[in-house]
Amino acid sequence: MTQKQSQFKGQGKKKTIPPNRHGKAPHVRKGKRAVKPTKFTKDMDADKELTKFINQCNEKKAASLASKEGGDLSILKADVDPSNSN
Repeated sequence: MTQKQSQFKGQGKKKTIPPNRHGKAPHVRKGKRAVKPTKFTKDMDADKELTKFINQCNEKKAASLASKEGGDLSILKADVDPSNSN
């Protein structure tokens, strides 16, 4: 029989949370980090390429609408107040 009642076969000592951690950073362990699988990384790269393509198409549409004569979009310049400038 074990000396400690909480540690029978296969039972380990449970970690206790310190009572007060206000303002203290969590302990950072050195060593191996969890590496993302390459499949996940490939999917992320594919999504990134798709996002770039969609953004590029949207920018082209907005630019063509703005550059047309009588276009819906226009570039606005901020009014410069001479009394505020130094």
